[in-house]
Amino acid sequence: MSSQLEEVEAEALKLTPEERAHLADRLLASLSEDAEVEDDWAIEVERRVADIESGRAHLAPAAEAIARARAALK
Repeated sequence: MSSQLEEVEAEALKLTPEERAHLADRLLASLSEDAEVEDDWAIEVERRVADIESGRAHLAPAAEAIARARAALK
């Protein structure tokens, strides 16, 4: 690993978890060939988070959701 990369990583790890998540999102988006799709997904993620935080979304445990999906496929 280059020393520049090590320095950037060390600085990034000093960020808050929210800032690191934002940085990771930006870095991953920069690897995508289709920025419009990435932007659309970012908007969708924000919408879903808002739904969860406001209580509009019904959340189910993963095991329950998987069981329902398997039952629907039968």
